[in-house]
Amino acid sequence: MKPDNITREELWARQNLSATGIDYAVWERDKTMLLQMAKINRTCTFVVDVYKCRYAFASSNFSDLLGYDNHKIATLEKQGDYLESRIHPDDRQQLEAFQIRLGEFIYSLPAAERNNYCNIYSFRVRNIRQQYVRVISKHQVMEQDATGKAWLILGNMDISPNQEETNGVDCTVLNLRNGEMFSPSLPACQQPVLTPRETEILHLIQEGLLSKEIAHKLCISIHTVNIHRQNLLHKLGVQNSIEAINAGLESGLLNRFTASTPPHR
Repeated sequence: MKPDNITREELWARQNLSATGIDYAVWERDKTMLLQMAKINRTCTFVVDVYKCRYAFASSNFSDLLGYDNHKIATLEKQGDYLESRIHPDDRQQLEAFQIRLGEFIYSLPAAERNNYCNIYSFRVRNIRQQYVRVISKHQVMEQDATGKAWLILGNMDISPNQEETNGVDCTVLNLRNGEMFSPSLPACQQPVLTPRETEILHLIQEGLLSKEIAHKLCISIHTVNIHRQNLLHKLGVQNSIEAINAGLESGLLNRFTASTPPHR
């Protein structure tokens, strides 16, 4: 079931992108670059226009590598869910659920950090021979609007080197700034029990505050903050702050789309 019973399009709409903040001359420049890259890189490349909630581009490599219809690939912006219709039916709903969950996580972060992530999915698609092959698809922000909101999403899809018979969708999120990774496809843990102070600090971490800033805000020492951070990481079963935020969202300790701070205790 989809988180909050919303669609990807409804999630994108919450960004409130405006035509006044988007320059399609930038997209025409990017498209020319992608067409040139497609001649060198055999990866299947696509672009999603979040403002228009539709595909804006797909490279001809989809036809070469998977045998998809040349005309439909060349006019993908008019073809609706043509690419989605090739996804294994058991994987399609799970893939969208992951995309919604990760969208909620990313939109919960401070605006300056939201475009730092690459979502890497592994799932099955049907090729021209009516065979299902496992692919790896990497999605990241390519262009932002004038206010820094995600506008164009770049996707690169390739045949996975691992074609073992496995079911379901695998997902990994990579922070392009520092190399940190987490996987929302890991089994859900029992809801952790944090102290009020640990919960408070987790909210402040979600807001993007560093240990020094948290110490100043709460009028405690950095040493005390770091002890609380270590304790909450241990209780959440994670290795770093990004994983802690994701675990907090998964368990309901943090609110989605908001970064409100509980009262000081």
